[in-house]
Amino acid sequence: MGSRRSKDKLNEGETGAFRHGAKYASGRGFREVDPAGGSGRSPAAAPHQQDESELLTVPDGWKEPAFSKEDNPRGLLEESSFSTLFPKYREAYLKECWPLVQKALNEHHVNATLDLIEGNMTVCTTKKTFDPYIIIRARDLIKLLARSVSFEQAVRILQDDVACDIIKIGSLVRNKERFVKRRQRLIGPKGSTLKVRKVVLDTMKNIHPIYNIKSLMIKRELAKDSELRSQSWERFLPQFKHKNVNKRKEPKKKTVKKEYTPFPPPQPESQIDKELASGEYFLKANQKKRQKMEAIKAKQAEAISKKQEERNKAFIPPKEKPIVKPKEASTETKIDVASIKEKVKKAKNKKLGALTAEEIALKMEADEKKKKKKK
Repeated sequence: MGSRRSKDKLNEGETGAFRHGAKYASGRGFREVDPAGGSGRSPAAAPHQQDESELLTVPDGWKEPAFSKEDNPRGLLEESSFSTLFPKYREAYLKECWPLVQKALNEHHVNATLDLIEGNMTVCTTKKTFDPYIIIRARDLIKLLARSVSFEQAVRILQDDVACDIIKIGSLVRNKERFVKRRQRLIGPKGSTLKVRKVVLDTMKNIHPIYNIKSLMIKRELAKDSELRSQSWERFLPQFKHKNVNKRKEPKKKTVKKEYTPFPPPQPESQIDKELASGEYFLKANQKKRQKMEAIKAKQAEAISKKQEERNKAFIPPKEKPIVKPKEASTETKIDVASIKEKVKKAKNKKLGALTAEEIALKMEADEKKKKKKK
């Protein structure tokens, strides 16, 4: 309420300055107003007017001033509070870091309570709270802490230039194994990866986060160039193409569509039409009954004959294989008995370790040569 009243006073000052002919603020800057009705600028100054695009661009290094107590010295009229539940596995971590949470929120005059019995966290404003939007940031802080975000990352939401977005990804992927793998890409080792909405949604669509991270880095570098700010950046950004295109499974039974004809299909014949065509319609009841009995007997006779053939198959002897006669030994390779006997006799006459006749002759010649050399 205090900030609203200060804005109303500022608006009254602007309109009063306009009535008295002083400087007044407009969307394009400050201008002089003549009390007599003149605009304070000559027609010659019209060509030197700046372009609207240049006036609407934010200058480099400009930052929005922080909301201070001077903007709302009277504080808030009503108390606001938000609470959220947290899972049981987060209880130990929240109990450990809760003093840091209270310290961060006390700087903005916001109270925080942790109820371990009911499993919820609550934040509420106080009489000293002057920023009306800080309770929304405190609500986002406890939501992030309840959803497994570390305190170091979650406390950044209290800054004016930081925002968060909680995305529900449980219904984006049906297969549980794929869902776990793609979620792990986002979480990173020990939950260190920072999340972006487009990156999250594309990851659930099987687009790796590296493509979006590259495009964000390229955009940050292009934003530094003053010439490329007003141009399209599509030529610089990487384009993702699906390599694994799932082919549609063809059905086992393919239905062939018939050619379209404007005429309806012919009407099927009724039982009476069939009887008229075969002549049964004109027979008497006794004759029709006799024909039916004959047809039944014929079918029974066929069934009996088929069963009898199957029974007789068990009494049919199997075909015997032809007897193969053993091949006679070939008489071409004859054994020389005489040569074998001679070899046996020589082996008997020869003593174990004795020299042959040739070896003895060679030895005697070697002895004679030695004797001649000595002489």
